[in-house]
Amino acid sequence: MANLQAGKGVTHGIYDALVFKKMKAILGGKVRLMITGSAPIAGEVLDFLKICFCSNICEGYGMTETCAGSVTTFPDDPITGIVGGPLQNVKIRLRDLPEMNYLHTNDPPKGEICFWGPSIMKGYYMNEEKTKEAFHNDWLFSGDVGVVFPNGSIKIVDRAKNIFKLS
Repeated sequence: MANLQAGKGVTHGIYDALVFKKMKAILGGKVRLMITGSAPIAGEVLDFLKICFCSNICEGYGMTETCAGSVTTFPDDPITGIVGGPLQNVKIRLRDLPEMNYLHTNDPPKGEICFWGPSIMKGYYMNEEKTKEAFHNDWLFSGDVGVVFPNGSIKIVDRAKNIFKLS
């Protein structure tokens, strides 16, 4: 863990040979990169998995409506708990949610994540009402609240829509 936190990577000559070789073998022994998505993974869990499998793990974020991944971390990103920055197929902006005190003028900026780009769906099939609810000026409102850090990476911190709340 100290090697990872010091930016020296996910491997260690002694521990890998003695302990993690067996873990790595479970996945075939040749995995060099993994990707996770769907729901946020705790930073300490992600770090632990990187070390156990001697592999970098990218964390991504997207929605079915955005054709899956729209944001991802770099393979050797030392920071966990973020979902990375936008891919080149989308533009992202934050929508202010004053009732929840999430504003783009906060430091760092916070708000509902909105997507625009060629990979974003045009609307819900035969459901004009839901399409009008989800889109405003061609921007798709995700319902997820994010924080944008100075390096452009995003962290999901809340839900704007009351389907469920993240712990």
